[in-house]
Amino acid sequence: MQLLIGFILALIVAFLAYKAHSLNKSGAVAATFTGTVIFGVGGWQWAILLLTFFITSSALSRAFKKRKQGLDEKFSKGHERDAGQVFGNGGIATLFAALHFFYPESIVPWVGFAAALAAVNADTWATELGVLNPHPPRIITNLKKVVEKGTSGGISIIGTLASLAGSALIGILASFLTDNWSLLLLITFSGLAGSLFDSFLGATVQAMYFCPKDNKETEKHPLHTCGTPTTQIRGWSWLDNDWVNFACGAFGVITSFLIMGLL
Repeated sequence: MQLLIGFILALIVAFLAYKAHSLNKSGAVAATFTGTVIFGVGGWQWAILLLTFFITSSALSRAFKKRKQGLDEKFSKGHERDAGQVFGNGGIATLFAALHFFYPESIVPWVGFAAALAAVNADTWATELGVLNPHPPRIITNLKKVVEKGTSGGISIIGTLASLAGSALIGILASFLTDNWSLLLLITFSGLAGSLFDSFLGATVQAMYFCPKDNKETEKHPLHTCGTPTTQIRGWSWLDNDWVNFACGAFGVITSFLIMGLL
């Protein structure tokens, strides 16, 4: 019965998100699946964390549109999330929600779930709010090279603070919902670490392309925003932004488990 209720709730949320143009058709189907597992197996506490990530990230993607003009040419996809983006951001969290079914008394699935969401929430907040930084970002690998806003691997003070805030929000909720405040710093730090790892991958091995017409580096392939074919200039061809987001969540989980193991 709980799984059926979870499916109905997930279907309603996915439909509303589709009508609001936060998800496309494939994204709505994927969100229904992930939501069914998280709502149906985890319950309302797990649903709150997921909805917090989804609602805040969707709202921030629409905010400060004037400041973000011209940045869409940098990113491989728009603000209507497809199935790849849904699974990239929520796949790890869904896995830990499923594990909760088999280990309902263990805190490990909850920590993994919260750490994964904290990481992708931190990354999303950094991406969407980093544009407010008054100065161009610097590449994370040496912090010396100045790059254009929206460049993969670029970080800034405001973007990093936004990342910390996005991670802390999930950390606060994860602690409050379980009345276990020892999780606050653990989840917050793990989420921030995942976000920084995402930037590191973006600066090093994520597939990046070049548009000869606009003379721009971009994630878009095979065609740039202008319609010109793009050519790969660095990175692993299979490692697109969806896989980087997946790795972001996974690194957040690994960080949280390593800290738990040390403590």
